[in-house]
Amino acid sequence: MDFGTLALWDNGSGRGGKALSSININLARAIGPAVAGLLVARVGVAAVFGLNTATLLYYAIVVVAHPQLGGTPESPERFIPGLRAGGRYVRHAPVVRRILLRAALFLVPGSALWALLPLIATRRLGLGAGGYGVLLGALGVGAVGGAFVLPQIRARLSANALVAVASLVYAAALVVVVLSRNLALTVLVLLPAGVAWIAFLSNVNAALQLFLPRWVRARGLSVYQMVLFGAQAAGAVIWGVSAGAAGLVPAFLTSAAVMAAGAATLWFWPFHQIADMDRSPVRWPEPQLLLSADRGSGPVLVRTTYTIAADEEQQFLQAMARLRQSRLRTGATDWALYQDGQNPRLFIEQFSVPSWEEHLRQHRERQTGTDLQYHDDAAALSDPPPQTGHYLAADLHE
Repeated sequence: MDFGTLALWDNGSGRGGKALSSININLARAIGPAVAGLLVARVGVAAVFGLNTATLLYYAIVVVAHPQLGGTPESPERFIPGLRAGGRYVRHAPVVRRILLRAALFLVPGSALWALLPLIATRRLGLGAGGYGVLLGALGVGAVGGAFVLPQIRARLSANALVAVASLVYAAALVVVVLSRNLALTVLVLLPAGVAWIAFLSNVNAALQLFLPRWVRARGLSVYQMVLFGAQAAGAVIWGVSAGAAGLVPAFLTSAAVMAAGAATLWFWPFHQIADMDRSPVRWPEPQLLLSADRGSGPVLVRTTYTIAADEEQQFLQAMARLRQSRLRTGATDWALYQDGQNPRLFIEQFSVPSWEEHLRQHRERQTGTDLQYHDDAAALSDPPPQTGHYLAADLHE
């Protein structure tokens, strides 16, 4: 149960509030279940769900009434183009895609505990609503405690090691919880399960916030939120159906096995190393046009010509593969690299941007130090230096 709501945003300009730290965010998520568990034991399930609905409605009112979310006062970004730009960024950012994959591999099996905990209380332990509240509270208390010790854990473990340990601890807790017939033992096991849960969420959230540039941070986090809650919802359906068909114990044991298998995939799909990436924003010189900027309402074609020596061709192609993802992340809708059939040393990079406004955003706010490095690596291999041209959509009169 996600009791209470956090208003989390980053508007890409430094105005209107800052993104909360991942520990504070997940600490609030941890306190929610603990508070909800206590309230369920005292006032019942219906009252708690009603109060949770009221907090969500309050959050919706705050969002609707907020004067500006996203963009800058001087150049506000329109909603639909901004939404598309955020989707392109996530789609062409391997670091973000890997983080979302790791989140799904943990959350789908991990949701079994949250979804089926009421059945543990009633069928395995013979408890009522009050007993379920105690179990939920224990899980939340463990998560709260984990939030306080998490900085010390992070100092000793890498991101991959932390996820592996959290996954294995959580998998072991799933096994013990479903096999236990003793309330004290179950409560005791739920404490480290809560620690593992908060350790994983905080680790993933921190990795995502550290990587995402400021201009797209809120949009990237919204995709993460969809994966977070979508994976839990899908997992709840999967494990609910499994428990109904095969029984509670097989469902829990299967989810534990899936959790352990997900941890094993860290050998093949680890978190990408981002410590050496420069995520600070850089402003590129803006192109100068003779045509009126009013003609930038249509698509823009950007064409760059490189002259590459034969012995540097492979290095150039590797550099262009990195540059391709950078262009697509920051606004390009398509990208291609061509080699001149009559002059093999001549390469032409070509990409399209939806509008001139979108291309100016590439220059003004969407590039990072790492993007600049990708560009410089490719440009340094060209002799003479690359030449870039900008082409606006022609206005045909029929």
